[in-house]
Amino acid sequence: MSKFGKGCHLHLIDGSAFIFRAYHALPPLTRKSDGLPIGAVSGFCNMLQKYVEGNAGPDAPTHVAVIFDKGSHTFRNDLYDLYKANREAMPEDLRPQIPLTREATKAFNIACKELEGYEADDIIATLAVQAREAGGRVTIVSSDKDLMQLVGDGVEMLDAMKNKRIDRDGVIEKFGVGPERVVDVQALAGDSVDNVPGAPGIGIKTAALLINEYGDLETLLDRAEEIKQPKRRQTLIDKRDQIELSKKLVQLDENTPLDFTPDDLEVREPDAETLLSFLADMEFRTLTKRIADKLGVEAPAIADAPAPAAKEVEAETIPFDSAKYECVRDVAALQKWIDQAHERGWVAVDTETTGLNEMIADLVGISLCVEAGEACYIPLTHRDGAADDLFGSDALAEGQMPLDEALTLLKPVLEDPSILKIGQNMKYDAKIFRRHGINVTPIDDTMLMSYAMHGGEHGHGMDTLSERYLSHTPIPIKPLLGSGKSAITFDKVPIDEATAYAAEDADITLRLWKLFKPQLHRAQVTTVYETLERPLVPVLTEMEMHGIKVDRDVLSRMSNAFAQKMAGLEAEIHELAGETFNVGSPAQLGEILFEKMGLEGGKKGKTGKYSTGADVLEDLATEHELPRRVLDWRQLSKLKSTYTDALQTHINPDTGRVHTSYAITGANTGRLASTDPNLQNIPVRTEEGRRIREAFVAEAGNVLVSLDYSQIELRILAHIADIPTLKQAFADGLDIHAMTASEMFDVPLDEMTPDIRRQAKAINFGVIYGISGFGLARNLRIPRAEAQGFIDRYFERFPGIRQYMDDTVAFAKEHGYVQTLFGRKIHTPEINAKGPHAGFSRRAAINAPIQGTAADVIRRAMVRMPGAINGLPAKMLLQVHDELLFEVAEDSVDHTIEIARDVMENAPDPAVKLDVKLTVDAGKGANWAEAH
Repeated sequence: MSKFGKGCHLHLIDGSAFIFRAYHALPPLTRKSDGLPIGAVSGFCNMLQKYVEGNAGPDAPTHVAVIFDKGSHTFRNDLYDLYKANREAMPEDLRPQIPLTREATKAFNIACKELEGYEADDIIATLAVQAREAGGRVTIVSSDKDLMQLVGDGVEMLDAMKNKRIDRDGVIEKFGVGPERVVDVQALAGDSVDNVPGAPGIGIKTAALLINEYGDLETLLDRAEEIKQPKRRQTLIDKRDQIELSKKLVQLDENTPLDFTPDDLEVREPDAETLLSFLADMEFRTLTKRIADKLGVEAPAIADAPAPAAKEVEAETIPFDSAKYECVRDVAALQKWIDQAHERGWVAVDTETTGLNEMIADLVGISLCVEAGEACYIPLTHRDGAADDLFGSDALAEGQMPLDEALTLLKPVLEDPSILKIGQNMKYDAKIFRRHGINVTPIDDTMLMSYAMHGGEHGHGMDTLSERYLSHTPIPIKPLLGSGKSAITFDKVPIDEATAYAAEDADITLRLWKLFKPQLHRAQVTTVYETLERPLVPVLTEMEMHGIKVDRDVLSRMSNAFAQKMAGLEAEIHELAGETFNVGSPAQLGEILFEKMGLEGGKKGKTGKYSTGADVLEDLATEHELPRRVLDWRQLSKLKSTYTDALQTHINPDTGRVHTSYAITGANTGRLASTDPNLQNIPVRTEEGRRIREAFVAEAGNVLVSLDYSQIELRILAHIADIPTLKQAFADGLDIHAMTASEMFDVPLDEMTPDIRRQAKAINFGVIYGISGFGLARNLRIPRAEAQGFIDRYFERFPGIRQYMDDTVAFAKEHGYVQTLFGRKIHTPEINAKGPHAGFSRRAAINAPIQGTAADVIRRAMVRMPGAINGLPAKMLLQVHDELLFEVAEDSVDHTIEIARDVMENAPDPAVKLDVKLTVDAGKGANWAEAH
């Protein structure tokens, strides 16, 4: 006979809500002994303890349970496969903490319940109904709006964070209807967080008005023809099936098949030894002592962390021995490694391929490592060198696993959310696997960990990291592959040699991971790594693989046009020189400039030839026409060779698109670097440079959409340097470059010319980068004294900039780094250097917090963008400095711009609140030039 009945009070705690509140409320925290993330567990335990202490009065619960979600797939995904598809992946440092929150609940001796295939809300709904029918009261400890449909008849909600109770009136305040009609309103309004489609264009308020007028959803849909507003009427008629599906998605299941009842959830006192042992194991010193005092027992001792930690010792001291690496040649051998990966919950992964271009390289083999010193190599497509020599064949070498068979076995491991995949430059391997239909997740990347901790200090390649942190020089690749014309690809390397090389790479990667993971917290860069570095990998993988279409015919026509214009410039140069010569010959140009024309500044190098580099010509161009024309000729020559000619060779024959690759660690400030080909350095200051972008086009039925931050670095400067004049100008929507030009050159705004504004723009950006009068003179092609005068007047007008510069340099000299607003550390090892390099180091330190913060902002926007545009016919293609470029179906352009602009303009929140609002300019067109 049931003991639960009248007089009983059941508390049902939404465990997932507790976990995520705890995770986001506290800074990253790791256990000192081994680097295990425990921040969310700490917050969860404190919330549980606060809950227990706050419910000890006359209205205390008689029964209580913490209800959790188990897994991500529920019956709702079977109804609608896009249900919750917009949700961001669980943060990697939260994943290992989830099972610990279950252990914590049990340590407090509170019932801990979850059920595969059902959400926590369904379990709560079923228990609430059972308790109510038995005559008891129910308090749901949560603020989740989905649970509000249960309120009434003895069921209430409690927002524990605000200590606010939610009854029927609270539900009406939230939804405009009573609890019994909440699902109807939700079915109409939909839910972007859970990806419940609802009725497009109908929000909560409109939905409530309709339900209150017609009584319930079914009646409303049956009588939709009566609605006066044409758009609303047609939506309800056309989207009826979608709305009815949405109701099934939001309706909680009150008949979840539970193997327990409220009787099993009686409040129990915690066992002191069990609870304190768990807390001590987590190394929660303060909470352990507080609870021990309340229980009237002595707190257990918590040992200080060893130094260095055990994982670090293991990574550094276990010797490398290539003889111990295994060559995996069959299913049985591979299965053992897969089983070990499941057992440990992690595996280091590395791929060997026939080249560096992930879009065309062939997969040759895969290496795995599960513990330091324990690694293997799986050869897949090595070629038989002897057969090649004899018959010129392309036969596979013996003793390998078939490629498809190995990938079929590895795919579940590589995609298993409970097994962490560790790599060095994981983006490369992720793209290789994606081409074989495998989506590697979740990942950790030792290259990015190093970058987060040591940006600006040293390189982040595996060889550098191994030598620096493991005191081990890896097997070099050059002796294996050779060089020059005799170089071979990795598939021609003998399998035994390949095994030693490849398995060692995986071994090194795992050791670096064990070393770096706990150091992230000590270096106070866990948030930088978890929010700006690691989540960018899948975003860039998707962008790079999609690529952008390039019109080969447009490039060919431009090449011809550039060649003709270069010929015209050559004729002008020859006329100015008074003779013909090879304009592309530095030696001949030097003789013309410094011997025949007698210009000043000629310097001969070790070869006895005059230097005619860009810096020399730019100095001369401030006074003479011929070097100006040579600079113009060189610019066209570079455009032709680097872009209009070379881009044609980068068009992928299979996709017809160009696939650039982004180096995440390519710049100390956090800026991404585009390579193979570099699409970020296409010049846009000249008409010819801008025309290059005409060759980048959209597929039929699509357009290109460009969203570009407006003067983001000046806005960040206004915030960081706290310059009221600039802040107010941005607030008033003024053209900052025009304002600067007006103040610097005493020109009224209504008389501003594009040339004067261009000069002011060069000053604005030049000064914040610490440019000298010498450098500004080059950029503007004006005398040095005039340029220095501009800079001096600029500092007089905006004195806060000089103070910012001095403070930043002083901070860098004291700490050895500068920092962005998001916590990225950019190390400045040469800030105290003397001599010619001192000026560069100083300028780099001044620029880094500004450019780095701008880079962090656009990274945050990129990380959030896929979830925001999910479901739209839109793809993010390129990131170029402050611009994101998309390819969008013609009928979805405005909607995409609206969503993407919102993501970009609000990228800093909530971590950083800028004093100056970010704004984003948008454009669209058939090609990139039209869109930008």
